[in-house]
Amino acid sequence: MTLTDLDIERLFQELLKFQEQDSSYNLSQFKSLITAHQYRRLYETFEKYISQGSQVLDWGCGNGHFSYFMSKFGYKAFGFSFNDFPFRQILNGYKFNQASLKEPTALPYPDCKFDAVVSVGVLEHVRETGGTEVGSLREILRILKLNGVFVCYHLPNQFSLIEFIASLLSNKYHHKYRYTRQSIETLCQQSGFELLEIQQYGFLPRNMWGSLPTKLGNSPVIASIWNFFDEVLRYPFAGFCQNYLFVARKTSVPSQFCEPTSCTGVPSPAWDSTSG
Repeated sequence: MTLTDLDIERLFQELLKFQEQDSSYNLSQFKSLITAHQYRRLYETFEKYISQGSQVLDWGCGNGHFSYFMSKFGYKAFGFSFNDFPFRQILNGYKFNQASLKEPTALPYPDCKFDAVVSVGVLEHVRETGGTEVGSLREILRILKLNGVFVCYHLPNQFSLIEFIASLLSNKYHHKYRYTRQSIETLCQQSGFELLEIQQYGFLPRNMWGSLPTKLGNSPVIASIWNFFDEVLRYPFAGFCQNYLFVARKTSVPSQFCEPTSCTGVPSPAWDSTSG
């Protein structure tokens, strides 16, 4: 099944409705349609690299909105985070594991389990909980099957104009750790990933629309106009866009990892009986 514009719009409307009906779900990214559209690029990139039916870990799944996308569109979604979340009750058949601050990098999964792992605004926070980017990426590499992919979204750009303005305002959140194209390439090289694709995106702010009148933030016309200018402006001002997206692939199996045969999708008897 190919993801269509209509599919994405329907998904946005469902998540907007969930947030409107029960604020305890904390779907803050879905307080407005314009804010929700920040994930369109993620959905399209995800579908490009990962086929339906794949086992995918939503690493640092947060409030669970991306796990909802995966569950709805035919992926076998798994979640991992430091905190459980109320929205999990909506996710039928969802398998969730809670992280421990005592082992901030460790993932409770066997070698070569997943076809893909996705990070949506997570990798930049690992140092804040006692880990490192390279340590986390190597652990993600371990649990990926051979040729499995890692999709990293919303990785903050070191030279983001939005981040710079936010850093000047005492009441605005900004990221402590930010990245460049070169630092992303270095992280992939040091952790053993092959970098497949890298993009910069998000020149115009979006989260502010959740605080504006609903009729404005949820207007399909305004959303289309905002999307158009955001896409156009990201080319001449790529260096100042808010975020990076990159996709990387596991191309080999380090000797300390699983046997190569188990990484091609054939379960290894050593862990098959306990895999989640």
